[in-house]
Amino acid sequence: MKPKSQLWYGAGQMRTAITAWGAAALVVMSIGEAHADDCGSPLVNTCINSDTYWPTAGPMRFAHVMGTETVGRGQIGFGLVSTYLSRPVLLRVATPGSGGSDQFVVDDQLNTNFLFAYGVTDRLQLDFALPVTLIQTGAGLSPLTGGEDLRDTAMRDLRFGFVYTLVPRARILPEIAGERGGEGNAWSLASRFNVSAPTGDAGSFAGDRGVVLAPSLAGDFRHKIFFAGADLGARIRPVTEFAGARVGTQITTGLGAGIDVIERERLSFMAEARAFFNLPEQADTAQSAFGITSRPNGKAIFPAEWMISARSAPLLAGDVSFMLGGGGPIPIGDAAITVPRFRFVLGVVYAPMSRDTDGDGVLDKNDLCPTRPGERGGDRPGCPAESAEKNP
Repeated sequence: MKPKSQLWYGAGQMRTAITAWGAAALVVMSIGEAHADDCGSPLVNTCINSDTYWPTAGPMRFAHVMGTETVGRGQIGFGLVSTYLSRPVLLRVATPGSGGSDQFVVDDQLNTNFLFAYGVTDRLQLDFALPVTLIQTGAGLSPLTGGEDLRDTAMRDLRFGFVYTLVPRARILPEIAGERGGEGNAWSLASRFNVSAPTGDAGSFAGDRGVVLAPSLAGDFRHKIFFAGADLGARIRPVTEFAGARVGTQITTGLGAGIDVIERERLSFMAEARAFFNLPEQADTAQSAFGITSRPNGKAIFPAEWMISARSAPLLAGDVSFMLGGGGPIPIGDAAITVPRFRFVLGVVYAPMSRDTDGDGVLDKNDLCPTRPGERGGDRPGCPAESAEKNP
């Protein structure tokens, strides 16, 4: 049992961190009031985030499905995750005769997320993400207004938040999870709360017109080489309309499963799916000499994607991981804005988890015998004394 002074210290750190993050959320809400005025007309509003992919710097097995583990206490994690999207925003423009033509408002887009994480305690992690658009092409608003095409680069909405593990997993090698007794070995549960600040470039579909609050609950299960994860949450935001496509508060869901092909996370394969239930009703628009009019049509949209990916964490006992994945849309109902025709993800993350599988006080990344308790010093740290004698 931890000394009472340490428990009070940890609780104090938690209160301070959450208070600071809450104050930051109030600041960005005030920023959003002014930002909304730069997003165009109410019916052709460009402050819709074309990229729904929000990775974090903490330990994650899947690309989309949120993880439940955190970086170790006092540790700093960081990562660089890039995603390529093809045609996430389309616009159907009426043409003489029947039908119409599709205009690629956002055609090709390459975004990069600079990610940071800090472990306040072994259960509480703070997250920060700085996403930018490195290059993009598209018609922008030119099919409607005759204006300029989409800008080549853009700053996107900042994101920050925290994750708190409700049922923690023991910090041991993943293939051992579920084989030992003890709390949180086979399954774990975590709560998250993220805030998206309206700092993205208006007119570039680089973010929302206001603050987005994103609470969620994530869980995962592991047994030997098999693992699975799921999450349920929401993205709470004001309704924004772009030529009949209306994006507002969404219920978010994710589900994934995978297998470790090579032990100690040296190679894993995953399959996952993510869906957003968009609450606002969609609309039909018409353009005349008097401008654009919009009328609700009773329809709903369900932005959804699937992804197949590979992950390898060969360095520092799994603290450094590499991920490569690709996927496309899941056809649920009518075509949905923000769903690309395909997406690719490439990332590298350093997330120090402070694993100590054998409990000998030597972290796995420094332990030459991570599954057998040993000595802290010597030429072979973490190995039993007899091993050191046999292997001088």
